[in-house]
Amino acid sequence: MNFRQIEAFRAVMVTGSASRAADLLQISQPAVSRSILELEKTTGFALFDRVRGRLVPTAEGHLFFRDVETTFQGLDRLRISAARIRDFGTGDIRIASLAAMGSTLVPHALRLFRQKHPSIAVTLQVASSATVRDLVVSSRFEVGLAADEIDVAGLEHQLFATPKAVCAMPEGHRLCARKVVKPEDLHEEAFIALSPEDTVRRKLTQILEASDVRPKVVAETPNSSTVCALAMEGLGVGLVNPYATDGYAARGVVFRPFSAALHFRTLLIFRPDLPKSRIVRELAACLLSARNAKADRGTAD
Repeated sequence: MNFRQIEAFRAVMVTGSASRAADLLQISQPAVSRSILELEKTTGFALFDRVRGRLVPTAEGHLFFRDVETTFQGLDRLRISAARIRDFGTGDIRIASLAAMGSTLVPHALRLFRQKHPSIAVTLQVASSATVRDLVVSSRFEVGLAADEIDVAGLEHQLFATPKAVCAMPEGHRLCARKVVKPEDLHEEAFIALSPEDTVRRKLTQILEASDVRPKVVAETPNSSTVCALAMEGLGVGLVNPYATDGYAARGVVFRPFSAALHFRTLLIFRPDLPKSRIVRELAACLLSARNAKADRGTAD
């Protein structure tokens, strides 16, 4: 079995006839027919029935074609990769990020990066921290930003940011009168909670239980930005990562400091199988610059 035979088979399946396949491949029709016969001898089963001079795919031929298409999709990806390397010189870079930073800080960092490297194609995927970890540890993405609850085994990682949690609430809420929200202020308050596996959620639960404070959990979500959106709709109050607050103050969400020392710890992670290239190091530097700029505007760690 060789590529020429597979290519001829696929061309017949796609075009519907040996003559059109020959036109597509720019070879003779007998060459197409010969390749099909050779492939059938190699596979040990008929790929086509010959019906009044036409090639009609057999059931086995359809099954085989399904796997052939998968192979050609892989080849198409290789062609795209080659074209990208040709067009962009050093190729591309892929970063995955948790939502709190993926829609705010990371875009700022990518603007800085593109100013330095306009020829580099960038892929950004926003996902849960667990998915970010899987994308990086599997080497599908080079750089990731994830919350510290992930398993870091087999990953190169460093602490990236530890912003202190702030309290988000709808405009006009009674807690807007507070300069600082305290844990006891949340007693029997409609509360929008982060997911149970979130580190900040677990620490908050410990603090509230120690003070016998029991908020009324009305919703749970893994994303700080969703907490902000729900607060904007008046569902309640919640603790959020300040990196996720961009734009919400102008849309009616009020933010107040929270007195307890609750910090969102974000890790910068790298694929484990390769040393960091210069481009990866420079992207990391841009992420750090964007973080520092955000801190200077009032989101200090």
